[in-house]
Amino acid sequence: HGWQTRGHDGSKRTGPRDSPDTRLLHQLSLRTLITQGWLVNIITADHVSPLHEARLRGHPSCVKILLKHGAQVIGVTTDWHIPLFNVCVSHSWDCVNLLLQHGASIQPESDLASPIHEASRRGHVECVDSLIAYGGNTDHKISHLGTPLYLACENQQIACVKKLLESGADMNQGRGQDSPLHAVARTASEELACLLMDFGADTQAKNAEGKYPVELVPPESPLVQLFLERELCCLRIRKCFGIQPHHKITKLVLSEVLKWFLLHL
Repeated sequence: HGWQTRGHDGSKRTGPRDSPDTRLLHQLSLRTLITQGWLVNIITADHVSPLHEARLRGHPSCVKILLKHGAQVIGVTTDWHIPLFNVCVSHSWDCVNLLLQHGASIQPESDLASPIHEASRRGHVECVDSLIAYGGNTDHKISHLGTPLYLACENQQIACVKKLLESGADMNQGRGQDSPLHAVARTASEELACLLMDFGADTQAKNAEGKYPVELVPPESPLVQLFLERELCCLRIRKCFGIQPHHKITKLVLSEVLKWFLLHL
């Protein structure tokens, strides 16, 4: 088995990659078992089906065979894993699309196994892209995880953060009162901080401890200076408007994101 650690777009990947000969053996074995009368929807004591296993292993050819013979795409294991969740774990983009094309549900059966959260956390940007294209909710918030954007920021998955923001994810929705910018501040990632701020992230949001993102940045990090420069820039622009800047800013012919940036300090 070979291992690929990073995708062409910068997303992190982990997982086994079978050789063509091995994949062919899987297909032949599966066809033989089906011919012998084995049921494609047979499940284990944990409710794991052949389709769950094929998707977890990232075998699109086997997934195709199982779907062709009537495998159910909505089966749920005892730990609430649906097949779509499994392929987001294994980063099998082909399998994700196959499942979505055959009617797999985008919304998780349980908050314990959300496909878009898992794909975002692991940096599987192609999977995130497909889930969004089929109606996945970029702002789906799970109490113990937060939003997909928050998880992507927390795990420094730059490609996923960019994809989610470009797809309309709310840049200020995180986990509880913790915003994505709070998560990025802790990691001291300048690239992610710039990305979030460019999309209008609130540098003045307070978390449950009453702290601003800049207060969570390690003291020696150059990210502290970036936060200060952004805030000084905003103050300088607002000072140019003189008395009642809020009223004047709202009248400007600017994008709503830029107006929000100028108004919320």
